Amino acid sequence: MGKVIVKNVVKRKPGHLYYIDGKGNVCEAKMARGGKKKKKSAKKPAKKKSTKKKRR
Repeated sequence: MGKVIVKNVVKRKPGHLYYIDGKGNVCEAKMARGGKKKKKSAKKPAKKKSTKKKRR
């Protein structure tokens, strides 16, 4: 586990991950999850499959 060197230096944004790279810079990456909550979307009706009629 890392240790805290300095507090409140970087203004943090929700949904972002902060880390120190190999050169010692503080980097920001957007997380795959988190941040804004998703809105519920209305379900669309399923499409009906059309079948071809066989000729005799």
